[in-house]
Amino acid sequence: MEVSDGLFELKSNASISYADPDSEAIAHLLAKQLRPVTGYQFPVQFGDTGDVAFRIVKDETLGDEGYTLTVTERIEITAQTSAGLFYGAQTLRQLLPPRIYSFSKIYAEWTLPIVEIRDQPRFGWRGLHLDVARHFMPKEDVLRFIDTIASLKLNILHWHLTEDQGWRIEIKKYPRLTEVGSMREETLVGHSQDEPRKYDGVPHGGFYTQDEIREVVAYAAARSITIVPEIDMPGHMQAAIAAYPELGCTDEPVGLRNEWGISEIILNPEESTVKFCQDVLAEVMELFPSEFIHVGGDEALKKQWDESPRVQELLKERGLKNSHDMQSWFIKKMDDFLTANGRRLIGWDEIAEGGLAPNAAVMWWRGNNGLETALTATENGHDLVVAAQQSLYFDYYQSENKENEPLAIGGFLPLEKVYEFEPIIEGLSPAAAKHVLGAQGQLWSEYMPSIKHVEYMAFPRACALSEVIWLPKEQKNFVDFTKRMQVQQQRFDAAGVNYRKLD
Repeated sequence: MEVSDGLFELKSNASISYADPDSEAIAHLLAKQLRPVTGYQFPVQFGDTGDVAFRIVKDETLGDEGYTLTVTERIEITAQTSAGLFYGAQTLRQLLPPRIYSFSKIYAEWTLPIVEIRDQPRFGWRGLHLDVARHFMPKEDVLRFIDTIASLKLNILHWHLTEDQGWRIEIKKYPRLTEVGSMREETLVGHSQDEPRKYDGVPHGGFYTQDEIREVVAYAAARSITIVPEIDMPGHMQAAIAAYPELGCTDEPVGLRNEWGISEIILNPEESTVKFCQDVLAEVMELFPSEFIHVGGDEALKKQWDESPRVQELLKERGLKNSHDMQSWFIKKMDDFLTANGRRLIGWDEIAEGGLAPNAAVMWWRGNNGLETALTATENGHDLVVAAQQSLYFDYYQSENKENEPLAIGGFLPLEKVYEFEPIIEGLSPAAAKHVLGAQGQLWSEYMPSIKHVEYMAFPRACALSEVIWLPKEQKNFVDFTKRMQVQQQRFDAAGVNYRKLD
């Protein structure tokens, strides 16, 4: 970045231009974002004559998501891709006064410095995970959340759509998944460790129709965000088993889970259950164009399998040694199915415990407990997304003084610890390090009943994460980051984001 003397003023007669078809949508989106607060029309036109000009260029040194932003007597943004242009537009917004993020008209001089910026991200996977299964978040709230994370140049929303406590995605072939599986009778009050347990007696539910999901996916794509859907299996499937009891391992009736923690309820590993899961994934693939489809695979307790005569019979029939092998067999079935459909499977690091399916990528969450798994997977050529709970679980407390914080699952993850995080695991060979796609923060919603609560837990920690996975390692500086967060807090204020203020 090179800053020169002087200011550029974005005036009421300013126009926005795009020089090629790949630039058009970004030009219109920027105009749409700037109009309400400035009151300016910002006409968008084809060509290269606008006061703000977007242009696709051939410059391989910028990579897939890099951009240049030049502010002189006008503003020029260039990139190799529309994603790069979008990130350039986000930097342009950051250079303007923080009030530019408001949604209502404000009278102000909209000035920015004379500057030349050349910028590109360090990692290609810059994500946040959002659990809408424990607590349902309406579509409008998800769209608002996408706007906020897009402004931070994050590019993946890992959407956790199914759980023991609720099924949130319409599947046409299996309507009972939402008719039965989307509504639990009540919800735990207080912490899951509290005794005796109390419940609110209020039904909780909701789901997204397929049309709503298409709308969210398109909205995200317009902001250079890929949504990676998660259908968790073979554990965390209690809501599905409540809807279709034949998927379970026992004859005992099962309802949705009304409390948190890990359920012993698990899918049976019959071929008919495999077919059910593949049918669900087929509809998921129609809705989500993402390369990766997440199949969970975490916390699948094997007690029911170990105690089931039928599952023990299946182990022998399939030449498998134990229940870990059975889970790997199950996940490989999903891997083969997704691969045959031109997609890639990704799952939590437990999917590697009985051997990893050939095309699978691993999302490493268990920290030191799963470290060997993560190292082995990358050394064997599998891609890895780092989601380590010690540094990237944003459902942890933000202060050691928990009395002043909303109820959380536990743990303590201050802003500085997120900022200090390094995605390249110590001990990886250079070849294995290339398989680290990036990192993401996790927002598990057991104790986040609303999007406002999610925002409080996500921001500013997601700001620290966005910088960790964008900046070159040697450019990180926490003191400088906290200074710049003072301005970012003003942006959040203008946008109405319910962030946690810096200590």
